[in-house]
Amino acid sequence: MLVVAATERELALVEGLETFCCGIGPVEAALQTARILEERRPAAVIQVGIAGSRTLEPPALVLGSEAVYCDVIDPSSTLPRIERVRPDAALLERARVALPEAHVLPIATCGKVGGGSGVDVEAMEGFGVLRACGLAGVPAVELRAISNSPDEADRAHWRFDEAFAALAAALQRLDVL
Repeated sequence: MLVVAATERELALVEGLETFCCGIGPVEAALQTARILEERRPAAVIQVGIAGSRTLEPPALVLGSEAVYCDVIDPSSTLPRIERVRPDAALLERARVALPEAHVLPIATCGKVGGGSGVDVEAMEGFGVLRACGLAGVPAVELRAISNSPDEADRAHWRFDEAFAALAAALQRLDVL
């Protein structure tokens, strides 16, 4: 299993698992994940990181039922596009069993804080990672820990340390996947 996150800080507390830092944002995440999948050929990927939510309190855990790429959603457009990807169903189910307290919800992927287009949980890399994994045939799932509300502009109020600790503890329980 390969644990993928946007920053080294999100991976700093991960012990005993193979990790990869994919970079920040949906495009960088997709490109770097595609590259590392080709190099390492992992059996499965868990994309982790912090996220914002307007309704869940930090450090709630969220498993993505789907990744919604909000930057490309345009209800008035008739051009075809891929806006949503789902995690591997078997991997998601095993993660649900290992983390029964985790909420299972759609997670928005957007290039800026607050760009979640009505999806309650938002982050910046999930769609890119899951899309790259899907194209490579590698099972993947997204796991996030809530650190803030997207409406809170002052990052001094974001609860980074609690969210990172929650992710690390969750990953220790997922290392059996």
